[in-house]
Amino acid sequence: MPPAPLSILVIDENHIRASIIEAGLREAGHDRVTVVHDVAGIAARVAAINPDVIVIDLENPNRDMLENMFQLSRAVRRPIAMFVDRSDQSAIEAAIDAGVSAYVVDGLRQERVKPILDMAVSRFNAFSRLTRELEEARSELEGRKVIDRAKGILMAQRGLTEEAAYALLRKTAMNQNRRIADVAQSLVTAADLLGPGDGQ
Repeated sequence: MPPAPLSILVIDENHIRASIIEAGLREAGHDRVTVVHDVAGIAARVAAINPDVIVIDLENPNRDMLENMFQLSRAVRRPIAMFVDRSDQSAIEAAIDAGVSAYVVDGLRQERVKPILDMAVSRFNAFSRLTRELEEARSELEGRKVIDRAKGILMAQRGLTEEAAYALLRKTAMNQNRRIADVAQSLVTAADLLGPGDGQ
């Protein structure tokens, strides 16, 4: 089954340049293209259109304009390709910090639009995967810490061995159809509320 066609939003105040980008995208087989020429209230427009990918073209961006676009890219969590005519090192670094997937200086030519868009999407996907894996690892580590604290509380309060404390947590989790880490968190929270926490 072929992938669903991408919905692409082009943000460009310059009509001629916008038409170059749109032509490049349509030539590459993308027909779900929306062009917005007015950047005022752009965040609301992005939310309404809900595109898969955003292409931003800034002819001669000033600092405020760039910062607005960087804020947008931080907020929307979508692949973003940004074309600018000129740039300095600090703007390039700011673009990377803001999560812009492809920041292209002096590169707006029709035939370059598709490969840059493809690169933006693949970079974004790779970055998202890494972020998700990091978040999962962090969450797992936090879960382990909470489980260790909960075991310590059970061992101190009920005189259980570590294995028995873990078995009790696991049994409770199964009975309540919850994750062990969630049961452990409830126990730790209750112990913190009820007085000086054992097993800290």
